[in-house]
Amino acid sequence: MNNKLNSLILILVALVIFVGGMVLPAEAIPLPSIQLGMEDMDDPGKVSSALQILFMLTILTLAPSILIMTTSFARIIIVLSFLRQAMGTQQTPPTQILIGLGLFLTLFVMGPTWGEINKNALQPYLNEEISQMDALKQAEAPIKRFMLKQTREKDLSLFVNMADGQRQSDESVEIQSLIPAFIISELKTAFQIGFLIYIPFLILDMVVASILLSMGMMMLPPVLISLPFKLMLFVMVDGWYLTVGSLIRSFGG
Repeated sequence: MNNKLNSLILILVALVIFVGGMVLPAEAIPLPSIQLGMEDMDDPGKVSSALQILFMLTILTLAPSILIMTTSFARIIIVLSFLRQAMGTQQTPPTQILIGLGLFLTLFVMGPTWGEINKNALQPYLNEEISQMDALKQAEAPIKRFMLKQTREKDLSLFVNMADGQRQSDESVEIQSLIPAFIISELKTAFQIGFLIYIPFLILDMVVASILLSMGMMMLPPVLISLPFKLMLFVMVDGWYLTVGSLIRSFGG
């Protein structure tokens, strides 16, 4: 009986020592404290760096919109979409192919403009020859010249007048008035080119429909029969050469 009691006491003492050894290190670990508040910044450079990072993140977020709305991409991709619809090939070429072609054509058309930006704005800024604001002004000038060249006077006057501004020269036009005017001008030009693309394919559809109607095949879809003839016509006249060449020349290239 005494042996069992002594064994039980030893077990209890061992458990107390073991548990105490586990608790003490846990209590020794300091808990982190999190505080939210506003304090004076001793180093103004840290504030400037944080604002620059925020500005760059904002630019990267808006990069797709900037690419679409201030370059030739919108006109190119709309015309290519009209071409695919006019031919009636559904998803051929795939949308990814059209976007890729549109991007590379945009690089070709915008090459001189972006080259000027790189020479007068980006490289001097990277070499710390000009400030960030000066670099933005130098980069804005070539973009404005390109957009002004492609923008109709009527569209530009609409937004300048609505902004209660007076246009004294092309350089005095604000970018926030120029961009929407450029966009609607690009949309109108793209729709005009799309209309011209539609005409030959529409005539071919009408001819095929008339032939099928005269043969009494009213239940046969004319678009299905005319598709091979559209493809043959497009290949015979070298349609991609004509379409892409006309698109590039429409920008004055």
